[in-house]
Amino acid sequence: MEKTERSFLGTEKISTLMRKFAIPSIIAMLVSALYNIIDQLFIGQKVGIDGNAATNIAFPLTTLCIACALLFGIGGASCFNLSMGRGDKNRAAYFAGSSVSMQLIVGFILFISTEIFLHPILNLCGAEGGIVEEYASVYVRITSIGFPFMILTTGGGNLIRADGSPGITMLCSIIGAVINVILDALFIVVFGWGMAGAAWATVIGQIISAVIVIAYLCKFKTVSLTIKHFIPDFRCSKQIALIGMAAFFNQITIMVVQVVMNQLLRSYGDDSVYGATVTIAAAGIVMKVFQVFFSFIIGLSQGSQPIESYNYGARQYDRVRGALLMTLCLGGILSVAATIIFQVFPAEILSMFGEGDTVYMEFGVKFFRIFLFAVVVDFFQPVVSTFFTSIGKAYKGVFLSLTRQFIFFMPMLLIFSYLGGLDGILYAGPAADLSAFAVTLIMMGMELKSIRKLEKKESMAVS
Repeated sequence: MEKTERSFLGTEKISTLMRKFAIPSIIAMLVSALYNIIDQLFIGQKVGIDGNAATNIAFPLTTLCIACALLFGIGGASCFNLSMGRGDKNRAAYFAGSSVSMQLIVGFILFISTEIFLHPILNLCGAEGGIVEEYASVYVRITSIGFPFMILTTGGGNLIRADGSPGITMLCSIIGAVINVILDALFIVVFGWGMAGAAWATVIGQIISAVIVIAYLCKFKTVSLTIKHFIPDFRCSKQIALIGMAAFFNQITIMVVQVVMNQLLRSYGDDSVYGATVTIAAAGIVMKVFQVFFSFIIGLSQGSQPIESYNYGARQYDRVRGALLMTLCLGGILSVAATIIFQVFPAEILSMFGEGDTVYMEFGVKFFRIFLFAVVVDFFQPVVSTFFTSIGKAYKGVFLSLTRQFIFFMPMLLIFSYLGGLDGILYAGPAADLSAFAVTLIMMGMELKSIRKLEKKESMAVS
């Protein structure tokens, strides 16, 4: 790509750039989300509801890994693109190298911590003892081996996309997912390894994806990366973490909410006609299906990130605004489609993950229709939060990333569950969605006004 990054990201039509970057990004994020869905499908069919409940107990750890990957991945990619937009290739190389190093360091720390504190972590995530905790222990002890590779695949994919190769990011995820599917069928169906088989299939797929990322990083296109660039630089790492903090907090709050929700589902589920295992298993399926939808939105947002970052750094504000508005329009279309599917076909979706009794299906359908009622506006907050991150306004991105999950949903979850039990947990979802949408709309409007002022100032300076 000696046709420089400036002549490409700064001059190509926005719609063309969105196709180039957003489609592979969406596919990559979708495939990443399908890692857990694939395991859930095989486990649901061959292990049953207890296995589904166990994977839901383990899910917060996956979210934590994604949070760390996005902290240094999106942060590194944004800093890289902002530096490239300003014409500082030397600085950009140090951002890329430090990003990769921090991803690996954090990945190994999470792996070791999980192995040492496995049972306290599972209890915190809502394990209730018995067969569910036993299944979760087997699954997490193995999948934790893959934490460094999962983080590098997700975080490194952002750097590869920033380097102008979104197709490689997509390829990494697809190859890992295909291997995961094949090995799931072999290990679970043929060999009958159950939870351990699902875990090993996941880890092997992640390792192979990470190897592809490493191979690409050795031949980065826009800048030359050498050993010195991979030595963690404190100033670069600090700036990367600051910029990536919005995406990180968004995932961390999701993880905290998952843990709290599992605890509430266990508590109120025990006192209901459904039972704790049914409520946790059904909720886990709903949340993972929601993550599939959300992967479209996150992929779309990440696809717009290089366009917004570069053009903001190059002071081409009309293109920054155009990329944001196009991303919002596409996100709105996806959200409308998801709303229709979740409201019309909840029973059919649940049945894909194994057959359950009438009580299980009743609660699962109810969870889908109430909890995801306002999913039609769920595209807005992540798109705008990523936008703020892309243009270097990390503090606004961090605030927005906290609105839905932490500022609104967490208090509503505790208050509504106290007042309405299981039904309160369900209604807290749409209430938080609508509240976060309102705040995001106001902040986006204010920022667009600010960009218009910068645009007028720039045009006056030129004239």
